[in-house]
Amino acid sequence: MYNTSQDPVWFGELRTPRGNTVLVHDKQFPEASQGRVYFYNTTRDAIIEYAEDIVSANLHDLDGAELEAAQAEYGLAWQAAREAFMQKHEGWVEATQSKPVAKKAKPVVEEPVAQDSDEPELEVDSIDDDFDDSWSTDDD
Repeated sequence: MYNTSQDPVWFGELRTPRGNTVLVHDKQFPEASQGRVYFYNTTRDAIIEYAEDIVSANLHDLDGAELEAAQAEYGLAWQAAREAFMQKHEGWVEATQSKPVAKKAKPVVEEPVAQDSDEPELEVDSIDDDFDDSWSTDDD
């Protein structure tokens, strides 16, 4: 079974009646649907979502020489597929990463101040009564 606790990237082999293929699992992949997991399939040169309970019984670790050979043979193709996959899922990955969310403060709503009944209201009959529109000009 794949174990990414020691290394963030796991190279292993999927053994099936159809044949064997090298798979790569990356700890930084986004979470797949519940009960599923993403692996890079070297035969298909693609990152594929697998049913974890079905595939896990058929996964096997590579020994030292096999691991080195797989990393040398598939390393560049794996990196290119990983980069494209992560870019495609970038928004989803950022949204699911645990970041503390700053809560917005609720806006403070000020209540209108009631006028004191002890204060007299100003009464204005007309502003024009005392207005003098005869301006002096220096042109005379």
